[in-house]
Amino acid sequence: MVQKSVHDRRGLMLVLSSPSGAGKTTLSRRLLDSDPSLVMSVSATTRPPRPGEEDAKDYFFVSHERFGAMVAGGELLEHAEVFGNHYGTPRGPVMEALNAGRDVLFDIDWQGTQQLAESASDDLVRVFLLPPSMRELEARLKKRAQDSAETVARRMAKADGEISHWAEYDYVLINSDLDATFERLQTILEAERLRRRRRPGLSDFVRGLLREREML
Repeated sequence: MVQKSVHDRRGLMLVLSSPSGAGKTTLSRRLLDSDPSLVMSVSATTRPPRPGEEDAKDYFFVSHERFGAMVAGGELLEHAEVFGNHYGTPRGPVMEALNAGRDVLFDIDWQGTQQLAESASDDLVRVFLLPPSMRELEARLKKRAQDSAETVARRMAKADGEISHWAEYDYVLINSDLDATFERLQTILEAERLRRRRRPGLSDFVRGLLREREML
């Protein structure tokens, strides 16, 4: 049996959830760019690739039949249907990263987060991002100029239901200022990495300290 170093630790699953337009994607990219120990969870999806997207990098693009088989075979940690397409998190790559001490970032909604809590609650850290106001949220969606007026209205209608699940999360941040929110996210991540249960080598280290004390 290989003895764990005091510096060894199990990775964690960091979930960021928010209504569309609250800053989740921007903050996720900043975290990934600033922290080499953090990797993005790559979801499987039944939707077709968009221009520039690569299989196994942006998503695992699969057929409806293959997705159904993954669900039936327990290959997904969580899965959901969003606007007519299916999305899910393959179990294998996530478990491999956690066992190697790497942290995995998830950009999923409250439904996926609930499923992760059922299957891997000890590894989970849940952060919900709120906009400073609904007016500001709508302004951000319109400013992106990526969606039609109909789609913006649909996203705003969906935001009410998403925000109602805020109390299911470990941390809730109001994203009034992107830089300040990013700093708070970094603080949360660092504190969660230091939790005792994620540092299996501490037990051997403490026993060594006590043996050393006996010999003094």
